[in-house]
Amino acid sequence: MTIRFMEPFGRAWDRMKLALFKPFDIHKWFVIGFNAFLAGLMEFSNSSGGARGSRDASFGEFIHFPRTAWIWLTDHPGWAMAILFGVVVAIAVIVTLTWVSSRGVFMFLDSVARNRVEIAKPWREYQKEGNSLFVWRLFFGLLCLLFFGALIVYFFIQGAALYDSGIGRALPLAFILGTGLVTLALVLVLGYIVLFLKDFVAALMYKNRISAGAAWSLFLGLFKKHAFHFLGYGIIVFLLMLVFVFVAIVAGLATCCLGWILLIIPYIGTVVALPFWYLLRAFSLEFLAQFGPEYDVFLWPAVPEAPAPGPAVV
Repeated sequence: MTIRFMEPFGRAWDRMKLALFKPFDIHKWFVIGFNAFLAGLMEFSNSSGGARGSRDASFGEFIHFPRTAWIWLTDHPGWAMAILFGVVVAIAVIVTLTWVSSRGVFMFLDSVARNRVEIAKPWREYQKEGNSLFVWRLFFGLLCLLFFGALIVYFFIQGAALYDSGIGRALPLAFILGTGLVTLALVLVLGYIVLFLKDFVAALMYKNRISAGAAWSLFLGLFKKHAFHFLGYGIIVFLLMLVFVFVAIVAGLATCCLGWILLIIPYIGTVVALPFWYLLRAFSLEFLAQFGPEYDVFLWPAVPEAPAPGPAVV
């Protein structure tokens, strides 16, 4: 089995052109764009400190910020209650958006896999899979919060201890660099998990009508055999995102910031950039389809079928 990158990208490009431009249908753009908007609700397409001399006050203020903030909150209970209420509201909003986005993932998948222009039907049809994805994402989000929370707590407690001990500059710099490298490694690992969940695990859930846990089991069996190919896929997606950002910057400058304004408007921005998001979604499915027919999610041809020949004219 030969796994390629450019060939599935080329087929994804053909599907995008065929679905969105042959013919161009503005109604289709707005419907598929809405599904893509819901699917991307929780993506954040999904963090320096200065060294001190012998006793640099700015580093000391920074590393003791949690202690200072806690003292301030205990002295201002009204503000503490307001902040706590804001946190609770934010959590409720995030949980709701995660649930809606999880259903939207399968709506957008359905639009690309079937070349279908519907909203209500895939919302109802993939309710079970969407809810399973939501529960998995919710627990994964809590796990990420625990990881980063523990890392932040360690950074401030250990950093404050190093500062208060009065040691020289070299050790705090090494401590900050080491913590930064650990954070970067954690971000990379969690980023790949999020990417694989959205691009491959959700696709397997969609095709086989199974839970998130069962789909992860299928994907991990495939990942063990082709780990480097999937890691390479992540690098290509990252490079494509950089290209998209560059094109968006150029388009914004060329249109006197009008393009930027359109892109930052919720939903409208997704519709404007729909060819790119459609291309990414189709690319992930085409890449997955290389591993065998049991991984092929598409239910429509990548090229238009030729019309049947008419009767011969004598």
